[in-house]
This record gives sequence, structure tokens and C-alpha cells, in this order.
Amino acid sequence: MTTPERLRPLVEEATPLAERFAGAGWKLYLVGGVVRDALLDRLHGDVDLDFTTDARPDDVEALLAGWADAVWTQGKRFGTIGARFGDRTVEITTHRAEAYQPDSRKPDVVFADEVEADLARRDFTVNAMALSLPDVRLIDPFEGAADLAAGRLRTPLSPDESFSDDPLRMMRAARFIAGYAMVPEPALVEAVGRLRSRLEIVSAERIRDELNKLIVVERPGKGLWFLVSTGLAGEFLPELPALGLEQDPIHRHKDVLAHTVAVVEKTTASDRLVRLAALFHDVGKPKTRSFGPNGTVSFHHHEAVGARMTRDRMRALRYPAEEIDVVSRLVELHLRFHTYRMGWTDSAVRRYVRDAGPLLDQLNELTRCDCTTRNEAKAKALARRMDELDERIADLRQREELAAIRPDLDGDQVMARLGLRPGPLVGEALAYLLELRLEEGPLGEEEAGRRLDAWWAPRRRPTQP
Repeated sequence: MTTPERLRPLVEEATPLAERFAGAGWKLYLVGGVVRDALLDRLHGDVDLDFTTDARPDDVEALLAGWADAVWTQGKRFGTIGARFGDRTVEITTHRAEAYQPDSRKPDVVFADEVEADLARRDFTVNAMALSLPDVRLIDPFEGAADLAAGRLRTPLSPDESFSDDPLRMMRAARFIAGYAMVPEPALVEAVGRLRSRLEIVSAERIRDELNKLIVVERPGKGLWFLVSTGLAGEFLPELPALGLEQDPIHRHKDVLAHTVAVVEKTTASDRLVRLAALFHDVGKPKTRSFGPNGTVSFHHHEAVGARMTRDRMRALRYPAEEIDVVSRLVELHLRFHTYRMGWTDSAVRRYVRDAGPLLDQLNELTRCDCTTRNEAKAKALARRMDELDERIADLRQREELAAIRPDLDGDQVMARLGLRPGPLVGEALAYLLELRLEEGPLGEEEAGRRLDAWWAPRRRPTQP
């Protein structure tokens, strides 16, 4: 075959490695996403390279030893040897014909001699292509190139067999539907709906990682709808389909789920934590729904309830504690801006900035994207208020070092002035000074000292005679 232009540098780079394998009597194939993306002309130069070979792991390790810049063998029992050549990382895996047992989270690894057996066990036909090296020959036994051109998502074997081999592939289908604008075959969709409970054998960490990959796709909406419509979301993120049962009277969507998907797609794809906050921001609504006069619907305090639910779900999915803190805090604060329509004093702006802390820019983006109303006048009014708040924050930042709001006196100065030792009273004094700082802005040390003296006077213990 003619080497695709964007693949040519990688083929040339991999040729010495392929010739080394061929010289030892082994075959080497470039496989997986690199081949797929090269055919789509979506290849990036800094990608890691995945190879498959008929050589066994011991043989691969021996071929690389003393030749690669570094070799690692953590995946050897699964047939994978990793190596580094300069800045390029490669993984070379012996052809596998593996299957998961019904109650196991680990595959039974069985090595194969033919590349076709390995490709048959890949997730989708568009990933079941290999490029033979050094002769540059496309191996495509399941017509993945044709499916790629047609935007068709199929499995190499039957969907039942493919998803039983690795149930995470059902989630991965959502990413390909969204990221590659692919349409799943009806048999695939039906199998996901029928086999979704099989996801229970997959570790929370793998599910989390696949959700992360989906959420940063430029337009993840179709993938999210796939997860919900097949029932798969209910297996690991039941809060998401629950939103489909709640009407959305504010944004004029069919339901809160439609609004949520719209918000996710409006946020910046590269900021995964904002995307997750958008996904979770309204999960508290089903638990807080109430009805008022004339059948009006409200969700009082859904942001607080939603923040707690977000924490619980992210913990269950084994997210790092710092990421849980960021996402749940954004969920908790996402309605704070909406009181701005009633007018904010400088003190309120300072508190908004203080409460958001380092998440201020992310919170503002989430707030802007939370407006999905089709009412153009309402959308423009919200945008104007956000612009005005940004201007006020910028002005206060310039005048008051807003990013570092703290009392005008520190703990040592408080103790020296009031004759105190470290303890709760010092904390109370600093809290009082911080409150002054938020209400009135910077006072300066002299004025802050006078205010502190006045605060302390009625609290001072009388001197013993």
C-alpha cells in the first residue's frame, strides 16, 4: 500500500525496529489507534506507538535489551514489553487471544501466532487493523477501513462475544460515537442494553478512566445519550439517567438531562474538571424538587445536595481526593452568581472571589455555560451581568490584591498587640479582621490595629489585684 503521508515519518522511525524483529525471524505490526488515526489524517506526531508481534515476551525483551534506551516489563505477564527510543515510547505485545471469565476482572491471557487472531479480539473493527512492517502492508480482515469511511461502529466478532471479553468496551463505544461521529450498528446497541450489568466486573478505576476520556471529547453529547439510552449509565452513574425524569422549566429543555448535556458541550473540552462539574451540576435536582402555586417547580438548595452527591459518586469511582474537592466545590458554588441580579456590594464581590479561591475562572466558565435558554434576551442579560462582574473583579483585583485576601494583621501581630499566646482567641481575632477586610477592603495596619483594640476591649479579662 502507499504509505499515508502523515504516517510516513512514523514508518521510517519504526523500520529499524521492524528489521531487527525480521532478522530474528519474527513479524512486527503497528496496530490500534495509530493506524486508525493515520487513515483519518488525525495523527499527532507525539503519539506512543503500539505494536503486536508473534514473538513471545521473553524474545521481545531479549531483542530490546541493550538496544532501546530503556525497557520495562511490568506488563510482561500480559504479553507487553515497554521501551523508549529517544523521546518515543513504544509498547510491543505478543499476539493475544484472550477472554474474560464471567466473574473475573482480569483477562485470561492466551498467546496466538497469527495477527488475525489478535485483531479478532480487538474492541471495534476500526481498531482491528494492523500495518505490517517493514513491508508497509495493511492487514484489515474485518473491513475496518470501510467502516471508518462509512462512520459505522461494529465489533470484529459478535457484540456479545466482544463485550463479554471486556465489558468496558460498551463504555468505549460511547467515546467512538461521540469522538469519531460514528453510528453504532443496531446489534451493538441491543447487546449493550442486554449486557450492561456485566460492567460490574470492571474495576471502578477503569470505568473512571473511560468516563474521563469521553468527557473531554469535543462534543461528548451523543456518547452521553448512548450511555443513558442503553441503560449503561445506570450501572456506574445512576444520577445521570435520573435527570431525564425531571422537567426543566427554566431552560426550556425537555428535561434536566438535556440541559446537562448542553452545558457539558458548552464548556471547554480541555478542562476535564469543569466538564465533570457540568456533568454533575444539577444532580441534586431530583432530590430537592418541590411544587409551588400553580404547579411551579423549584429545586431549592439543589447545589448543596448535588455537591454531596457528587462527592459520593466520585469517591465510588475512585477519583483522587483533590479532584473530588474541585468538582464538588464548583457544583456547590454554581448558583452563587445568580444573586448578582439583585446587586452586589464590593463586599459581596470580595466574598465571591474568596469563596471561589483558585477556582474562580473555572466557576465563571461553568456559570456562563449553565445558561442554555433559547430566550435570546435572557441569555444576553446573563452574559451582560457576567461581563459586569468580571469587570468589577478585575477592578478590585487591581486596587486590592484580591487574589490574596487576608487580614491586615497576621497572627504574630495580633498576639503581640493583645498580649495573647497561641490559641482560639487568636483565631477569633483573625476571623474578625478578615470579616473587616471583606466588608471594607484594605484598612492598613494602623486602622486595623485600632479596630482590633475596640473589638478586644470588652473581651479582655480584668487584671487581678
